[in-house]
Amino acid sequence: MNWDQLEGQWKQSAGKIKEKWGKLTDDDLETIKGKRDQFVGKLQERYGIAKDEASKRADEFMNELDAEDRAKARAARP
Repeated sequence: MNWDQLEGQWKQSAGKIKEKWGKLTDDDLETIKGKRDQFVGKLQERYGIAKDEASKRADEFMNELDAEDRAKARAARP
């Protein structure tokens, strides 16, 4: 999964984001809507972390989602 795909599947992914980052509000999630820059900015704001750290965490989260998608795809194969 990449950021464009996340934006397209935002409703499904927003719940996972809320689970991982409970300080993000519903309004924050509405603002983010799958956009990486918005996501990084809200992580900085809510968690008081530097932009580089927020960016790293956002990318790690995207890698986790990508790994989940690949695992689901493998499991679905006959």
